[in-house]
Amino acid sequence: QHYYITNNLRSRMALVGRISRQLFPRLYPVVSSSARNISFNLNDQQTEILETTRKFTLDEVVPTAAHYDETGDYPWEVLQKAFDLGLMNTTISEDYGGLGLSLLEACIVQEEIGFGCTGIATALGGNSLAESPVIIAGSHELKKKYLGRMTEELLVAAYGVTEPSAGSDVASTRTSSRKVGDDYVINGSKMWITNCGHANWFFVFTRSDPDPKCPAAKAFTAFVVDADSPGVTVGRKEWNMGQRASDTRGVTFDEVVVPADNVVGEPGGGFKVAMKCFDKTRPTVGAMSLGLARRALDEATKYSMERKTMGKQIFKHQAVLFMLSDMAMRYELAKLAVWRSCADYDEGRRNTYYASIGKLYGAIAANKNASDSVQVFGGNGYNKDYPVEKLMRDAKIFQIYEGTDQIQKLIIGREHMTKYF
Repeated sequence: QHYYITNNLRSRMALVGRISRQLFPRLYPVVSSSARNISFNLNDQQTEILETTRKFTLDEVVPTAAHYDETGDYPWEVLQKAFDLGLMNTTISEDYGGLGLSLLEACIVQEEIGFGCTGIATALGGNSLAESPVIIAGSHELKKKYLGRMTEELLVAAYGVTEPSAGSDVASTRTSSRKVGDDYVINGSKMWITNCGHANWFFVFTRSDPDPKCPAAKAFTAFVVDADSPGVTVGRKEWNMGQRASDTRGVTFDEVVVPADNVVGEPGGGFKVAMKCFDKTRPTVGAMSLGLARRALDEATKYSMERKTMGKQIFKHQAVLFMLSDMAMRYELAKLAVWRSCADYDEGRRNTYYASIGKLYGAIAANKNASDSVQVFGGNGYNKDYPVEKLMRDAKIFQIYEGTDQIQKLIIGREHMTKYF
């Protein structure tokens, strides 16, 4: 009977395959290849990365997170230990002294660090954000000079795109650059820049064509700017609602001279560089939010096993158990979207659609799970002595930075509609 069922199933699958080839000749190779490659098992290297980062998080991040949240100090000591373990600058290729990890592997690191503290994860991940445009579009000389130094000693870099009047609307950037001889001169200001106060160098996005009618694809130029360049002035540390271990400031550029060799990509092509970066950086932000969503679920679950009401542990009340199941479901679904975006990117496919879905749903999962964990803790959850209060404050920014929830919905909607035109 088993033999009959197995062979009958094979026959049916073969028939479906023949029909698929006839009806969808262009689609079939993609479908069959993807079907063979679907796997959620980590390989040996990825498992080692996961276990190493998880141990580091439990030993170094979790015990210190409350201190950095309370003081706002920059977590240099934690970052140094992460650097020594190879948990920073993870996607820099071996050609420039890095590990050359895949995007999925980088996201594994970010989720685990995010479980311990998303403020520390943001400080750590800020390097990858600044490095991404250089990795994607920088010249060999630029990579050697600026990526190479990041792997030799602990340094941090900053990604300077957001401005006081240009956040989600990147095309409204006012910071300008003009060609003067063999150099460029930059003027303007950036705001809400991660790692700003400690950066060794900045990735800076500028408008190089003042003509308002110039299309975005030709109007902007991106640079690497040394932080100690004359005319660079860093502002005060902003005291934010959450993620206080992350150093966030404004920075002003006043007649800052930058050599032409420091252009990232082509002159006028900065907008394309910035847009390509989002496909790589949004999954890592989604991964950090996964860490927070999982931490909220973990804290709520453990508390529900300790706390008793009406003579029994509160997870035995259906109302609380349903909250835990919702939290688990949100985390798992968000993880699927983030991992899908990583798989597409690592295999050379355009991942814009899934990158935005992962980033958006990761933010939703983090915020709702944090809120629900506070609810499970009850009055204790509203108190600073319990960890979920910090989780709720830390979660909100995921709906804002690296593209707001609303921007992600616009991208997802537009990407969806291209399937019908």
